[in-house]
Amino acid sequence: MTVVTPTGEVPNDYVRIESADDLTTVQGPLLAPLALAGAAVEARRNDRLGLSVANDTKVEAIAPFFDAIDLIAVEFPSFSDGRGLSLAKRLRRAGFAGRLRASGPLIADQFAEALACGFDEIQLPETMAARQPVAQWLAAKDIVTEHYQSGYGADRSILQKRLAARKG
Repeated sequence: MTVVTPTGEVPNDYVRIESADDLTTVQGPLLAPLALAGAAVEARRNDRLGLSVANDTKVEAIAPFFDAIDLIAVEFPSFSDGRGLSLAKRLRRAGFAGRLRASGPLIADQFAEALACGFDEIQLPETMAARQPVAQWLAAKDIVTEHYQSGYGADRSILQKRLAARKG
């Protein structure tokens, strides 16, 4: 898996696990599914821990673990399913200050929007990384400068700018 940040590719430090048995056998930072969060926090008290969550997970289910984890990986089933972008925004508004990772088959055109929603990095399957190398992701990050949604990014949305122009 390739992890892309606004400055380029970075190594993936986290080992993804799927069962409670892996909590004691795998060394280093772990990425555990939300279903194992309680057991993972208990078993990994001094190790870095990340949670993998579905893009339709309620913030209330994740929030109790904010202080015990340093990464949340929001799983995107496809590039056309934008619910993970909304979840990222809600996680940031709820106070999560750790690393926020979008994980799945996103496309480079979505990079700027993902960053504006609060993601720090994107983890791509190797097939997607081969189709759109890191250099393409970095170029795409700066191409998209306008957005239609309010509350995304630092600037006003296209609609807000149009309404202000009408009034002025």
